[in-house]
Amino acid sequence: MRSDTIKKGWERAPHRSLLRATGLSTEDFGKPFIGVCNSYAEMIPGHVHLNQVSDYIKKYIRKAGGVPMEFNTIGICDGVAMGHTGMKYSLASRELIADSVESIVKAHSFDALLCIPNCDKIVPGMLMGALRCNIPTVMVSGGPMKAGRMPDGRTVDLISVFEAVAAHGKGDMSDSELSAVEEHACPGCGSCSGLFTANSMNCMCEVLGISLPGNGTILAVDPRRRKLYRDAGRRIVEMATNGGPKPRDLITRESVDNAIALDMMAMGGSTNTVLHGLAIAHEAGVEYDLDRIGRLSDLCPNICRVAPSSAYHVEDVDRAGGVSAVLKRIAAIPNLIHRDCMTVTGKTIWQNVARAKVMDDDVIRPLDNPYSADGGLAVLRGNLATQGAVVKKAGVAESMLRFQGKAIIFNSQEEACEGILAGKVQSGHVVVIRYEGPKGGPGMQEMLAPTSYIMGQGLGESVALITDGRFSGGTRGACVGHVSPEAAEGGLIGLLKEGDTVTIDIPGHQLSAELAPEEIERRRNVWSPQPPKIQSGWLARYARMVQNAGTGAVLE
Repeated sequence: MRSDTIKKGWERAPHRSLLRATGLSTEDFGKPFIGVCNSYAEMIPGHVHLNQVSDYIKKYIRKAGGVPMEFNTIGICDGVAMGHTGMKYSLASRELIADSVESIVKAHSFDALLCIPNCDKIVPGMLMGALRCNIPTVMVSGGPMKAGRMPDGRTVDLISVFEAVAAHGKGDMSDSELSAVEEHACPGCGSCSGLFTANSMNCMCEVLGISLPGNGTILAVDPRRRKLYRDAGRRIVEMATNGGPKPRDLITRESVDNAIALDMMAMGGSTNTVLHGLAIAHEAGVEYDLDRIGRLSDLCPNICRVAPSSAYHVEDVDRAGGVSAVLKRIAAIPNLIHRDCMTVTGKTIWQNVARAKVMDDDVIRPLDNPYSADGGLAVLRGNLATQGAVVKKAGVAESMLRFQGKAIIFNSQEEACEGILAGKVQSGHVVVIRYEGPKGGPGMQEMLAPTSYIMGQGLGESVALITDGRFSGGTRGACVGHVSPEAAEGGLIGLLKEGDTVTIDIPGHQLSAELAPEEIERRRNVWSPQPPKIQSGWLARYARMVQNAGTGAVLE
């Protein structure tokens, strides 16, 4: 066993002595050591119950003959961090989480690893760390939140609250109405109830083969989740005993294709999964780029739309058959799904889903009645995005798929929020939020607040937005993010002036400023970047090392 490094032989007597102090017995030294990486935190609704989840799983690891050893990582709630300086730390925390997993696993010589994440950056961060260590690993999330219900029966979620804030600011909603939405939108533990980034990543983990079926859609409060936890605890001991499969056996170019086809294209998941998908592939040593994602979009129809792109929530997808049912349906498309990819079950992905059935054709549409013939996410290029940009096409109104407007410029998210709520943004504008990329932010803040304010003010079908920052999975509308190169590295988005004409052509995969090459060159010759917004602490180091969104915001 790998753990023999710290427990076998007379020279390891000091190590065993220390381990005995943690409660281990002589018998335990003959069993596999299972690292249980938990992200329990009392300030994150998706994580507030993970201490109970971990205790339950550890019981079944012990019953299966393993020795569970729990450690924790940090976690940031993007909703709580939204709209203030805290959001700068969110994406960057992915790297801290990956580094901490790598550090603990390599320092303590575990035989296998079971990760318990749930939200946003925590899922990819743990997976990236696991890929670096490459020991048998199972990811098992805490499950999605149940959607909220208003007293009148209307379904609401976190995005409903953000949009209600804008409606209230406009005078279209009273104090009591806003309070009612606030009180009912998030009814309990779990990752927020739409197909936002957390649930997108947990669904992707199923298809990457690193999680058991059901991981992405069984609700946090559903008793069926206990079986998932029991199975995960037993399976990780089997994998430790058998020596695999290991993360790099599972995370291949083909399995990444499958996961992107499922989440980004068939289900129209969060654009953040582009960043995380590229970063996960990078850690796995797999060459992957935006153009490959674009080709998958051409092959895969969008057959399932979940909040914020529809009134359905993750609980509805689960009721309709879950990730397995969606994947089985799109697997009928020639040359799309790689059926032979292995998974932590010990079976192929096709064997995992072969018996799945779609239980509701309204939630998961037939292939002959898709929302669109191509995927729910589009990659755009053009003079504004020579290294790429992304848009959640599934969340864009038909009338906004092609849009041309005059730029109104904001050099930060905070400026944009103030300007939108003050009425500066009018019909026909293209809102430009720049210096919010990985370097310029630093940390690439999510733009949920400004996009929600645009929607809340009734401008969703007359105003577009582009940014070198990123969007929450809760964003909807003609919102183009990840514009690369970013402003801080001299991208054209940093050279735009108010009144410039910007053209967005999502079907044509184009994002351009209507400027002559000579004018662009003239502006570039006199341009100078803004000074770094943060000049001390670890975010300053992050800004110096991080690459742009076109790479997945990896560190080099």
